[in-house]
Amino acid sequence: MSALLPLTNSRSSDTRVPRFLSFPYKVAGSGLPATSVSDDHTRELILQVLFTNPGERINLPEFGVGLQRLIFEPSSDTMRASVQFLVSTNLQRWLGDRITVEQVEVSSEPGLEETVRIEITYIIRRTGQRQQLQVQG
Repeated sequence: MSALLPLTNSRSSDTRVPRFLSFPYKVAGSGLPATSVSDDHTRELILQVLFTNPGERINLPEFGVGLQRLIFEPSSDTMRASVQFLVSTNLQRWLGDRITVEQVEVSSEPGLEETVRIEITYIIRRTGQRQQLQVQG
């Protein structure tokens, strides 16, 4: 699955703007670790929850949805409902202090059932801004 989100590599010289290590970890052109601003960091945290397999983190064995393991599952209404439930509950559990999940929609286009699109609408608690994230695979 690939994530559809804007990439920001600009570095702010304003030290009052909080910066976070980018996910996935990478080195910027300056040779320093790449960083992201708060809203991008929230998207990156969501991606970590979606793509981390349960059991992958030693000290948090229940963390993650593990969307990669669903790639070869047959697309059906049952699978889409399961994914919707897993995404909603895991985001609320692990990021509920940062975001409010408004809606998780899992869909496939007729005739293209092998492609599943997940659209997450959430509100950043700190700012009250509504954001959307789409993942397709």
